Amino acid sequence: MIMIKKLLGIAPNLERDGSYSPSKLALKMGVPAKTDFEHISYEKYKGKKNKILVICTEEKNLKMKNGKLFSTGNHPVECLLPMLHLKNAGFEFEIATPTGKPAVFEMWAFPQKDEAVKTIYKEHKASFENPARLADFISTSLNHSDQYAAIFVPGGHGAMIGIPEDKNVDTILRWAHEHGLYTISLCHGPGAFLSTTLDNKDFLYEGYNMAVFPDSVDQQTPKIGYLPGKMPYGLSEQLKTLGANLMNKKMDKTVCVDRKLITGSSPLASNELGKLAARELLKGLS
Repeated sequence: MIMIKKLLGIAPNLERDGSYSPSKLALKMGVPAKTDFEHISYEKYKGKKNKILVICTEEKNLKMKNGKLFSTGNHPVECLLPMLHLKNAGFEFEIATPTGKPAVFEMWAFPQKDEAVKTIYKEHKASFENPARLADFISTSLNHSDQYAAIFVPGGHGAMIGIPEDKNVDTILRWAHEHGLYTISLCHGPGAFLSTTLDNKDFLYEGYNMAVFPDSVDQQTPKIGYLPGKMPYGLSEQLKTLGANLMNKKMDKTVCVDRKLITGSSPLASNELGKLAARELLKGLS
């Protein structure tokens, strides 16, 4: 069976650390060499609240139900396209991970022929490799909410490792909520929202409309070797059970804004999310 899958190009690729990245067919179907990024000349924000905290995962391997490890991290397109739009709108970024370890990217998903994505990645590469610790951000920056516009949690299955169980993520999301900051996320990034239920707290986003990667697609992708097995749990179903109103049923370009929560459904929504976030922040902070 494994040999047949290899011949068909649907066998996940075994990496040196024992994890699996997507198959040749999955990469061909789901990883374009160039994105749909639109360069837009925004009227740049020039106020004091010009900082955006980007919470990245530092974890690489997500354990599937069958015990196999999926080689994941932050999805580069889901991280960098929104950053491109927000940068063009006049905002700056502070990169952080739970413990200050380097942010991990799904480099197999990097759009190798997209110069705009390459450029912003290089601009922030040092910060991705040497990010702040969330605990340090909490101790030094929570009293400076007047300097921050938003929290951004990129997608990628890596956002489901550790971040949903991190009390510091809960603290920061609640701080953003209480001080009127925007919260931006897409795809599997809303896994971070589960942190707000730790210690039996009420779900912070109950009743909110949001777009998130559908479990139905995650259930299908092992068939083409994108994932090496079934997901450990369904993210969209958990969010729905907690009271979120899901705006999409497909992996598409759906984006959504509800109060100061801005979300997108999949990597296909990365450009649209960036545009929506830039517009909402410029409008809300004017």
